[in-house]
Amino acid sequence: MPELVAGVLLALVLAAASVAKLASPRSSQAALSTFGVRSAGLRWALWGTLIATELALAAGVVAGFDLAAWAAAGLMAAFAGALVVTLARGRAGAPCACFGARSTVSWRAVARNVALAAAFVALPLLPEGRLTTDQWLGAGLGLALLLCLALGVAVLALAREVGMLRLRLGPASALEIPEEGPPLGARTDLVERLPAGDDLALAVFVSEACPVCKGLEPGIASLAREPSLTVATFDEYADGEVWRELDVPGSPYALALDRDGTVLAKGTFNNLAQLESVLATAERRRGKVEVAAEAVHA
Repeated sequence: MPELVAGVLLALVLAAASVAKLASPRSSQAALSTFGVRSAGLRWALWGTLIATELALAAGVVAGFDLAAWAAAGLMAAFAGALVVTLARGRAGAPCACFGARSTVSWRAVARNVALAAAFVALPLLPEGRLTTDQWLGAGLGLALLLCLALGVAVLALAREVGMLRLRLGPASALEIPEEGPPLGARTDLVERLPAGDDLALAVFVSEACPVCKGLEPGIASLAREPSLTVATFDEYADGEVWRELDVPGSPYALALDRDGTVLAKGTFNNLAQLESVLATAERRRGKVEVAAEAVHA
């Protein structure tokens, strides 16, 4: 019984460390740069490996596997060694994220890891007690709850990361300002410069000095392959006359035209989703015009 109780407590320490890393993924992986891991991709991979290792060792320790206890001791000793090397380099106080975003490199952290390593080494030496079926079931239930807690924290952390990604991507619709570009509903002879087509036409205004435009080139090319869409690009310098004629505010900018040259939608965009929103707006407005026309003829 003493071995089981000590094993559960030490497993909780390992699980708490992994849960703390999951709760603050960005700061935890960024803290790995303190130990010389400069590559962002390598930091993410190492961060995930550490979490998986700590959870696996926690499960093994609860299950009573001596090998898991020895491996956990080695992991704690490795952590202590890494901290000592970092302290020798004058990085005291730098983030280490050992137990969450607030953990820092210090001699106190070294002592903690050394103490944990000693505890894991001593764990297999504790006297074993025969466990009843109910006790084994209780231990299994505790382990299951522990893993569920870690999974819940992982899901919450992932949801937070997705939310931050959505904020960085910005709104899904292009920025349509009525005063910029040609007026909505106006007719322009720009359509005569576009290849012949049967449906919508999309004019995309780009600039050689625009890095966003260069990144969007594959997306614009994919839209150009749509059979019902005519796409043409107009460079700020090569087609400067067109830019001035239509009062284009900057790049990247898009106009969606009906085949008779009517401006259905327009806007500044920064990604493919926003460019597609210009087309979606044009389709919606054209549909309303067609419905209104049918109502008049009826």
